[in-house]
Amino acid sequence: MKEWAALHEDVVFGRSGGRIIWQPRILCWYTDKQFEGEALPAPYTGLDMPAIYRLLGCSDRLYNWYNPCFRRREDPRVQVAQEALNETDTRITIHTPAGDQVAVHRRTPNSWHHLTLKREVESEAELKVATWREEHATWEWDQQAFDRAQREVGDLGAPAMFMPRMNVQSLYIEKMGVEGGVFALHDWPDTTEAFFAALEACHDRLIEVINHSPVQIVNFGENVHSGTLSLPLFLKYHLPACQRRCERLHAAGKFVYSHWDGDCKPLLPYARETGLDGIEAITPWPQGDVSIEEIKAGLGDEMFLLDGIPAVYFDNTFPVSTLEACTRQLIELFAPKLVLGISDEISSTGDIERVRVVGKIVDEYNARCGR
Repeated sequence: MKEWAALHEDVVFGRSGGRIIWQPRILCWYTDKQFEGEALPAPYTGLDMPAIYRLLGCSDRLYNWYNPCFRRREDPRVQVAQEALNETDTRITIHTPAGDQVAVHRRTPNSWHHLTLKREVESEAELKVATWREEHATWEWDQQAFDRAQREVGDLGAPAMFMPRMNVQSLYIEKMGVEGGVFALHDWPDTTEAFFAALEACHDRLIEVINHSPVQIVNFGENVHSGTLSLPLFLKYHLPACQRRCERLHAAGKFVYSHWDGDCKPLLPYARETGLDGIEAITPWPQGDVSIEEIKAGLGDEMFLLDGIPAVYFDNTFPVSTLEACTRQLIELFAPKLVLGISDEISSTGDIERVRVVGKIVDEYNARCGR
């Protein structure tokens, strides 16, 4: 369906005449089977992801395809050396004029993703190195990557990208882990806040590139979870940084949303203060900590919901009727400010044919809008 890209932008920019779009994420289902060497069920056997989406007759969110268009450039004085410690472990040493960082990664038989035995930031000195790297990093646009994505998947949705994480979430997920990040905030507040300032300045340079690019849909890949990002930390660090980002991106006419994929009940009352146009992946009960009605109360009539259907409803644990009822309730409460999807992804044990069940309901709803 060549109209997916146009419909995607029409929905988020309010030009769709009430229609919505169905954008399930199926990467986990696909890659887990691929890693295990398990053949995909017919008729998807041997197909790649874009072909599967086309066969399912639905749109893809595509930020993984367009993110390579935005290239981060480290200062040329940064040098990375790798050393194999044994059959599974690798030491990565990052040399900079401000000092070194050392990480140790382990390959695992359970996933393509490595285990981290030592993070690149575990000391105050390494956090200062991380600050220096952010101060000296730049960003550039890769037109060839954009043209390639347009050729390969441009029919499946509008160009989209996700930005790196802000302050506390970057400290937790990318740099130190939650425990290390909490201690850093408490023990080295000046050093930690200097890192936050350098990170935001680096992201401002990225925003300059985004604002001059043809990508109109921008995600903040934050993975917000109130169990770790407490309300005081959210209000002190996350909220004001989010507002500043949104102001700059909105000045260039971008649609901006953030990924909140953990528990978020304490944070939802502040959703409309973020400056965001919408929030992605909020997961309702029985998988998350909020009801669909509580999500609606938090987002109000102003904000978009992206996703909304608990991933567990695509497993055979729940009858198809439960999935159908949830889909109709989400459409009733959130349309037209709805990019319907799975919160967060269909699992490797999910029934991919249930994607078609939701697609049929969305098609029926959109047809009524056309009349």
